[in-house]
Amino acid sequence: MKNQWVGYIIEINNIKYYIAGDTDITPENKNIKCDVAFIPVGGTYTMDYKEAAELINIIKPEIAVPIHYGKIVGTKQDALNFEKLLDEKIKCAILIKD
Repeated sequence: MKNQWVGYIIEINNIKYYIAGDTDITPENKNIKCDVAFIPVGGTYTMDYKEAAELINIIKPEIAVPIHYGKIVGTKQDALNFEKLLDEKIKCAILIKD
């Protein structure tokens, strides 16, 4: 069964941050409006990098930050693959460097 949770949106200094958490693409999160999106790319219990890029290209934040990779699930390669699939106008901020 797919996870139906949308996540959280917080606003700080007029910048809207979307923290997707453990989720998949849903009709609800396709309608998110934000400036910065933290999106899972690990593929276990969440979206994989292809699904995450699809969602980000739909909601079009200025910055996308891949999360949920590099420790228990997913790899840095998932984050790099995610970045390659993004619309060229969306900046990707990969925070895990190793």
